Amino acid sequence: MADEVNLSKRRLLTATTAGGVIAAAGVGAPFVLSLMPSERSKAAGAPVEVDVSNVKPGTMTNAEWQGKPVWVVHRTKEMLDLLSKHDDKLVDPNSSVGQQPEYCNNPNRSIKPEYLVVLGVCTHLGCSPTFRPEVGPDDLGKDWPGGWFCPCHGSRFDLAARVYKGVPAPTNLIIPPHKYVGEGRILIGDDSKEPA
Repeated sequence: MADEVNLSKRRLLTATTAGGVIAAAGVGAPFVLSLMPSERSKAAGAPVEVDVSNVKPGTMTNAEWQGKPVWVVHRTKEMLDLLSKHDDKLVDPNSSVGQQPEYCNNPNRSIKPEYLVVLGVCTHLGCSPTFRPEVGPDDLGKDWPGGWFCPCHGSRFDLAARVYKGVPAPTNLIIPPHKYVGEGRILIGDDSKEPA
């Protein structure tokens, strides 16, 4: 009879322990999972790959990285030729202020001259300027060589995202870290290896 009692107690103790482990796992799992970053937060800071193979010359495509707009412009030869013709009208024509990675510290502010990768956030108050690639007189009758215009406060940027003199924005638009990861593909937010 003593063996039956011990066997019953053992079964009860085993069942209670198993139930306790399952309950602890049920309560602890959501807590542990809450400490891990969500898919949304991972995506907000994770590098973003952009396919630029179908972006026609003279046009721009949009992406989002860290919750901010990123523009990739496929510049034409004519657009690139215009960049050196208005340096005297720019605040920082040589991009002396570190608004770009070292490998983009050149007159085009890019790895490959034809592609400009730039954050679409005005350096004045964080508005999003509009892309106006056309050349000619602007709304104010001034000579416009193409670029971005911020309608909120009137800041203007050329096709290398350099800021004009006499506007509220203090610095050029920011060039994010990026690299080419294949033909027509750019990885924004990661420049861990030498760009292609």
